[in-house]
Amino acid sequence: MPVELKIPQVGESITEAIIGKWLKKPGDAVKKDEILVELETDKVSVELPAPVSGTITKIIKAEGEKANVGELIAIMEEGAVASTPAKAEPKSEAKAESKSETKAESKAPARTPPKAAANETRIMPAAARELAQSGVSADAVTPTGPGGRMLKEDVKSAAVAAAGAGAASVAATASSSTAAATATGSDRHEEITAMTPIRKRIAERLVMAQQTAALLTTFNECDMSAVMAMRAKYKESFEKAHGTKLGFMSFFVKAVVDGLRAFPRVNSEIRGENVVSRSYCDVGIAVSSERGLVVPIIRNAEKLSFAAIEKTIVDFGTRAKANKLKLEDLEGGTFTITNGGIFGSLMSTPIVNPPQSGVLGMHAIVERPIAVAGQVVIRPMMYLALTYDHRIVDGKEAVSFLKRVKDSIEDPSRLMLEV
Repeated sequence: MPVELKIPQVGESITEAIIGKWLKKPGDAVKKDEILVELETDKVSVELPAPVSGTITKIIKAEGEKANVGELIAIMEEGAVASTPAKAEPKSEAKAESKSETKAESKAPARTPPKAAANETRIMPAAARELAQSGVSADAVTPTGPGGRMLKEDVKSAAVAAAGAGAASVAATASSSTAAATATGSDRHEEITAMTPIRKRIAERLVMAQQTAALLTTFNECDMSAVMAMRAKYKESFEKAHGTKLGFMSFFVKAVVDGLRAFPRVNSEIRGENVVSRSYCDVGIAVSSERGLVVPIIRNAEKLSFAAIEKTIVDFGTRAKANKLKLEDLEGGTFTITNGGIFGSLMSTPIVNPPQSGVLGMHAIVERPIAVAGQVVIRPMMYLALTYDHRIVDGKEAVSFLKRVKDSIEDPSRLMLEV
C-alpha cells in the first residue's frame, strides 16, 4: 500500500523547510523509524523517519528544494523489507531467458522514479548556485546525474556550449567553489550561495530588533581574578563531584539572575501597549554552530545550581554541533548572554534578541594594568556590554544592573550568600 511522506508540523512558527540530504533513494528498502531525509528549517534541523517498513518508490522533492508543512515530498510502498532470498528463487528455477526477463522486470521499477524525477528537473544545490552564477537557463541543461539529477558539471557544460570556445577554456580551469572566470582570463571571481533558512531568520530578527526597539549599549569592565582563583581551587573537586567542568559561564548566569531579580525591568518585555514582567529567569546562551548562531534557553535558571547550569550548557553545545537541538530548546527566553570573547573579541555591542529587553556581551580576558588602592597592578580584565531596549529600561536601571553583574563576578561569594 502506498504511503505518502510529508513535511511534518515542527512548530507553530515554522511553515516551510528545505530538503537537506536524502539518506535513501528510490528502490531502497527501509525499516520503520529509519531516518529517510534531513530537513532544514529556519530554527532547527529535523530528521524524517520512515512511518512504516517498506520501499522508497518515488522522491518528489530533491535536495535543496523548498516544501511547505504538509507538502508531499516522497512516496514509499508499505510491506516487508526486501530480502536477498526473494530474488534468488527465480534464478534457481527459470531458464536463461527467464532469468534475464526476471532481472529486467526487477530493475524496471527502480528506473521509473528517476524518469519521473528527470521530468521534474531535480536540480542539486550546487547546480542551482551554478545556474545563478552563469545565467544559464535550466531548460538548456541536460541532467546526467543519478536519478535524473542536474549536477553542477551539467550546468558548466551548458555554459561552455553557450559561451563558445573562448569561455570553454576559462570554465575548464574554474574552481569548483567559485563562479567561472570571464573569457578575458581575469582571476577575479565571485561565489553566489543561497542563504540557509536559519541565516535568513537570523537576518530578519536582527533587522527587526534594530527597527522596532530603541537600543542602547552601556559598558563596564570586571576583574576576573576572583573567579579564576575559585575555578583553579575547586576545578578538580567540582568535576569529580558533578562529572562536569566548572566554567566561566555558570558564574555569569548566576550573576545575571541576581541582577534580573534586583532590576526586573531588564527581565521584562513590551507586548503591545503592555509591559510583561516575569517571576522566572529563562536565560538564553548564544551558541555557535555550522548553521549559524542559535540561542538555546536555560529554563528557570534561578533554581539551578552551578553544576546544573554547566551540564545544561555542555549539552546545548554538543547538540548544536550535531544539529540536534529541538525547537522547544530555542523558544522563549527572557534575557540572553553572548560570549564573543571565545573568538577573541575585546569589545562589541550585542543586539537584543526580540522580544527580550536585554543582552549581556562577554569578551576576551586580557591582562591589563589597572589602579588598585593607589597602586598599578596587572589583572585579568574583561569588558562587559549590556545592550537594552530604552523603551522599557531606563539608563539608571541598565547601568545599575551591569554594575551588579560586575560586583558579583569580582566577589563571587555574593552569589552564594545572595546579598
